[in-house]
Amino acid sequence: MTAIAQYLAKPWLKFCDPRTPATVEVPLQSIPQIFDEAARRAPERTAVMFYGRGITYGELLDATDRLACALADLGVKKGDRVALYLLNSPQFIIAYFAALKCGATVTPISPVYTSHEVRYQLEDSGARVVICQDILHDKVASCGATLDHVIVTNVGEYLPALKRFLGKGPLAKLFSDVNLGSPEIPVASNLHWFQDLLKRYPPKAPQVAIDPRKDLAALPYTGGTTGHPKGVMLTHYNLVAARVVGQTAFPSFEQGKEVVIAFLPFFHIYGQVAVMLTGIAQGYLLVLFTSPDTKAILSAMERYQATVFFGVPTLYEYLKDHKDTNKVDWRRLKVVLSGADTLHESTMLGWTKRTGSNIIEGYGLSETCSISHVNPVNRPKPGSFGVPVANMMAAVIDPETRQFVPQGQTGELLLSGPNVMMGYWKREEETANAFIERDGVRWMRTGDIVRMDEEGYFHFYDRSKDLIKYKGHSVFAKDVEEVLYSHPQVKAAGVIGIPDPAVGERIKAIVVLQGDARGKVSENEIKAYCRERLAEYKIPHIVEFRGELPKTDVGKVSRRELRDETVAS
Repeated sequence: MTAIAQYLAKPWLKFCDPRTPATVEVPLQSIPQIFDEAARRAPERTAVMFYGRGITYGELLDATDRLACALADLGVKKGDRVALYLLNSPQFIIAYFAALKCGATVTPISPVYTSHEVRYQLEDSGARVVICQDILHDKVASCGATLDHVIVTNVGEYLPALKRFLGKGPLAKLFSDVNLGSPEIPVASNLHWFQDLLKRYPPKAPQVAIDPRKDLAALPYTGGTTGHPKGVMLTHYNLVAARVVGQTAFPSFEQGKEVVIAFLPFFHIYGQVAVMLTGIAQGYLLVLFTSPDTKAILSAMERYQATVFFGVPTLYEYLKDHKDTNKVDWRRLKVVLSGADTLHESTMLGWTKRTGSNIIEGYGLSETCSISHVNPVNRPKPGSFGVPVANMMAAVIDPETRQFVPQGQTGELLLSGPNVMMGYWKREEETANAFIERDGVRWMRTGDIVRMDEEGYFHFYDRSKDLIKYKGHSVFAKDVEEVLYSHPQVKAAGVIGIPDPAVGERIKAIVVLQGDARGKVSENEIKAYCRERLAEYKIPHIVEFRGELPKTDVGKVSRRELRDETVAS
C-alpha cells in the first residue's frame, strides 16, 4: 500500500462511534438561513443567559432583523466588510448575524488589540463600518482608519436592571487600564448607538441572494507566526460545513437540549464556530460570559446544569487545582473538550484524578473553521488530538520534498475538506504556498508537524516554525515542555530555540514556578530533572524563571512573543 493510500484508507473509522458517519451531506445554505430556521423553530426558547438576563430565540431574531435593516439603510451591502470590535455579549451575536443578512462579511477584532492593531485590520480588510464596545471606542477613534459608520454599544444594555453595575466586574479583569465608567463619546454624524438603531428600524432584514460556496461570511485574522496577521477567507459553505461535521462528532448532543458555558472569545474562531454558531444553529442555551471568570463559571455550571464545556489547556491546568472545581459534577457532562493548543499529559492526568472525567482533545485552525480532528468520545486516546471529522481528509508529507510519508512517520499535516478556507485575503502568493494539489485533490498545508499512528489517531509534535535544530537534531518544543509541566513545582513553561552559529539553535526554557517554590528551585535542578527524562540533546541549555508568560488571545503560551523578547534583549 502506498503512503497516500494509508491515509485515504481512514483506519480510524473502525474505532469511531458507530453513530458517527464517515461522510455527511452539507446543506447548500447560508448562515442567515441556518439562523432563521433555528430561531423560528422554537422562538420561546431561551437562547442566551447573560448574567441572569434571559434572551429568547424570538427576541434574538427580532433584534437581528432590526439591526440588519439599519445596516442596510446605512449603506451596508453585499460584499462589504463589517468589523466587530466587541466583547462576548448578546450584541456580538446580534451584530454577527445582522451583518451576514446584509450579505456583508464579518471581520471580528480582538478586544485587547491596540489602536495600531485595530487600524491594520480595518485597513487590510477594507471594513468601513465597525460595531464596537463603548469602552473600546477611543481606540477606534484614535486609530486613524477611514470609516463610514461607527456603531457603539454598552455591555450593560442586556444586563438585568439591578445587575448593570456588575458589568464592570468582568470588564475590569480584561481592561485594568481603562476607565470603566460611561465614556464621553463625542457626537458625530457617522456615530450611532446600537439600541437607538434597534428602536428606530423595523424587524425587516433586506433580502439578499447569497451563494454559499462563493460568498464570504467571515474574515478572521490569524495571529501569524511572523509578520502581520492574515485574513482567512471563509465562505458560508465553509462555516455551515464546520457546524455539520462538528455536530456529527458528538452524536449524543440533542437539538434544543444542550446547555453550553460560553466564555471562549467569540472573536476567535474556536468560540465563534464551536460555541456561538453551532450553539445557536442547534437551538442550545448559551450561558454567556464576557470573560473567563472562573468562580462565576463554576457556579453557573451547576445552576444551569451545563451539559457541554469547551475550554483550553491553560484553563484546565488552572481548574485541576482550583478549590471550587469539586463543586461541579464533571462526570455528568456529555463532553469536556479542549482545543486551541496542545493539552499536556500532566494536565489531563491531573484533571481525571481530580474530577473523574476525561478531557476530549480536538484540533482545528482558523483556516478550517476551528475543526478538523477530534477524539472519538467513546474511545479517546491520551496524547492524541484525535481523528479527522466527517468529510475531512488528512495526510502527512515531508515538508521539504512534499512527498507523502508512511503511516507512523512524522511530517507536515495536510487537510482537505469542505470547511477548509478559500485562501488568505489579498495574499495570492501566501495562498499559493498554502496549498498543493495531488491527483486532483487540493490539500492545505497546516505547518504543523504530526504523525498518524497505526489506529489512525493523529499526534501533534510542533509547529514547523517552532522546531528547534540543535547540532543536526530536531527538537520538538512540545517534548521538552511536557517534561517541564510534569515537574510538581512548575506551573507553566515555554520552550524556544535561540540562534547560535556554532550549534544551530540552543534550547531555552522559560519557566513559571508554583508560588511556594519561587526562589527555592534552581536552574540546575530543572536541568537535572530534564536529564532524567530526556535525551541529552533535548535538555535545555538555558532556564529562565519568570512570574508569568505572554499568552495569546485564547490563553496559550506565545512562543512567538518569547522569541521576539529574546531577540530584542
